[in-house]
Amino acid sequence: MRALAEDVSAVRLEQAPASQLRSGDWHAREGMYFQRNWGVEIVRLRRVASGYMLRLDFRVVDPDKARPLFDQKVGPYVIDEVTGARLAVPAMENVGELRQTAKPTADRTYFMIFGNPEKIVKPGGLVTIVIGNFWVDGYTVD
Repeated sequence: MRALAEDVSAVRLEQAPASQLRSGDWHAREGMYFQRNWGVEIVRLRRVASGYMLRLDFRVVDPDKARPLFDQKVGPYVIDEVTGARLAVPAMENVGELRQTAKPTADRTYFMIFGNPEKIVKPGGLVTIVIGNFWVDGYTVD
């Protein structure tokens, strides 16, 4: 998984200090990498449910390349870069995991919900998103 992170680092442009980064800046720097190699566009990662959860929205560009992100055997998680906390997708008793695992369709937006207990991740915080071998470093939470 770290090899993928190193590939991402290789395509990065010069960065501003972390305190000045926004999700739009991230899209300009790395968005095309994920569209070309993983068939998805990261739309946003934002706090929901009064900050106790994080919602990741991503749009599928190429369903074949995006298929590994929908694998039910893979446990996605978000890592807060300040605390190192690992935030997983919660599983509800009657509903199941709060993520979509249907067959991906082009030009459709999907979501995943991650728990954010104690509101660890703050707006503007940097996180790493991990879904199997899919690894997004330094993403800013809206």
